[in-house]
This record gives sequence, C-alpha cells and structure tokens, in this order.
Amino acid sequence: MSEEQTPDTAPEPTPAASDVPPDHLAIDPRSPHFDGEKLQRGVGIRFKGRERRDIEEYCVSEGWVRVQAGKAMDRKGRPLTIKLKGEVEAWYEDLGENAPVAKA
Repeated sequence: MSEEQTPDTAPEPTPAASDVPPDHLAIDPRSPHFDGEKLQRGVGIRFKGRERRDIEEYCVSEGWVRVQAGKAMDRKGRPLTIKLKGEVEAWYEDLGENAPVAKA
C-alpha cells in the first residue's frame, strides 16, 4: 500500500460489470435484447420509484419500460404492450439487499 492509502482510507470497491444488469433487456426470446442467462439471475426493476414485476422490456439509459396492455393480444397471439417513460432502475435480485443498481 502507498502512503496515501492506509487500511482506514481504502477506496470503496466498485461493482464489477457483471454485477450490474444490462442497459436494455427483454423477456421475449425473439427480441435482440433477450439474454436468458441474465434473466435467470432475476432482475429487479424500479419504475418511477415503485418496484414492478410486470415489465416485458426496459431501457435504463432512455428511461422507458414496456408493459402488457391488459389481456389484449395481437393477431399472432402475443400480448400487446405499451411503452411508459420515466426513471428506471435495475439490479440483480440474487445479490441481496445492497446490490449495485443501474440507473441513468
């Protein structure tokens, strides 16, 4: 250790890139933003300060989420979705209470 960094003043550990969810993620396997391995870990989403479990797709940097629009389906049997804009935060649920959060 150098003279400037003593054990009492060690820098805060920065979260590894693998500990923060991707900026854009979707649950639809046909989407280019689908990643099954990351979804398997469990991604928590907070939208406009409220934790949500009904998110189909999100983008942290652009500040939007896509949610299902009721029980309506398109002609191919996929749920219709609407895009909502607002503050989005994402984290991996398997890291516990103090998980690093991706936010814009």
